[in-house]
Amino acid sequence: MSDPRAERGGFHILVVDDEEELRRNLVDLFTETGYRVTAADSGAAAAAALEAGRFDLVVSDLRMPAPDGLALLRLVRRRWPETPFILLTAYATLETARAALAEGALDYVQKPYKEFEMSLRVERAFERRRLERERGLLAERVAALEAKASFENLIGRSPAMQAVFDLARKVAATETTVLLRGESGTGKTALARAIHLASPRRARPFLKINCSALPDTLLESELFGHEKGAFTGAVRRKEGLFAAAGEGTLFLDEIGDISPAIQLKLLQAMEEKSFIPVGGTETTRVDVRLIAATHRALEEAIAGGEFREDLFYRINVFPITMPPLRERREDIPPLVERFLRARGVDPAGLSPAALERLLDHPLPGNVRELENILERALIVSGGGRIEAEQIPSPSRPAGANALPDMQIPDEGLVLEELEKKLILGALAKAQGNKSRAAALLGLTRRTLYSRMEKHGLRG
Repeated sequence: MSDPRAERGGFHILVVDDEEELRRNLVDLFTETGYRVTAADSGAAAAAALEAGRFDLVVSDLRMPAPDGLALLRLVRRRWPETPFILLTAYATLETARAALAEGALDYVQKPYKEFEMSLRVERAFERRRLERERGLLAERVAALEAKASFENLIGRSPAMQAVFDLARKVAATETTVLLRGESGTGKTALARAIHLASPRRARPFLKINCSALPDTLLESELFGHEKGAFTGAVRRKEGLFAAAGEGTLFLDEIGDISPAIQLKLLQAMEEKSFIPVGGTETTRVDVRLIAATHRALEEAIAGGEFREDLFYRINVFPITMPPLRERREDIPPLVERFLRARGVDPAGLSPAALERLLDHPLPGNVRELENILERALIVSGGGRIEAEQIPSPSRPAGANALPDMQIPDEGLVLEELEKKLILGALAKAQGNKSRAAALLGLTRRTLYSRMEKHGLRG
């Protein structure tokens, strides 16, 4: 068990009284109880002591040469609001008590005081301070456990992923903007959420948006909100994600696909920490941490005039690159195990040959493709043992991704007509699924929409 007297020795009291005998009596009383005590003979001396050191309680007389006890109380509440204050007065009235409590005093004691009464008031202040410290330590431990758990939930035994997690843990404790780079399906969203949960903003919202999934008008409205009547269909005011995130984290996925117009507004919001909603006139202040992600080589997009260089430097403060799954094969078995357990399937039901085929698979879609392959295998196996033949072959026919040899006719051809036919063919093959059609053509969803609009194709 802890020694109460030793604990009190860590509790520092500042006694303030211009009468030497009363001041000495208080010092002796508190010292005998085990507290550490510093004495001041005036409000000015007390203010100097507070500037020089840290105190857990101030016990001060009311009537002193200026600054008096109330003035000192106001100073303490303004400069050291966490420090409790007990006021002593020989002129205690209901008005005095109200004034002291209204100014933020923890308590007041009337002179002449009884020693046991004074000791009781200080003991209450000590217990209150001790409980506050215990709550603070408990909150710190909970926060540390939450931060640790946020990364332990991620799968990554490989040295490459351990290096990623190490960087993410370090940046999580800061307010720095993070740019997650890497191929689609590598787990950038999960890492962004882990960074948020390990950050001081963990109790605030974590909001995300895929910037490539929306046309400009809708994306601007989703990010910054709009006023009623701002555009056709804006029948009511809408709060955007910047405002809704409050003091939390906003995750902008596929930031490399946003248009120059939205890039400019995003840059201004980051630089000025404010924005104006669509159709609005009043500025909204924001305190949001941004985490962005992209699968694109933004340097190439800058060179091609598709991405603003100044915005790139704003978001590329702390880049973290997610390695593709083909470069960290040792992470495939634990990923498979977690996926199967999440669906109530014993991982032992995956045959060694099936796992070997997964390990040999190129998995260009990374973790997302791995999960899709396992989902299909579970359906095909009917819930039974998953065998190798239920896993797609990792080898593809030679030239599967190559275009057939094309002969240019003597009369020539119209390249735009060929592009239109390729888009229509991809849409037909993907049964109208725009994301799948874009992937077949090696385009982003936003670029596919742009090309379809150019050719007059309806979505």
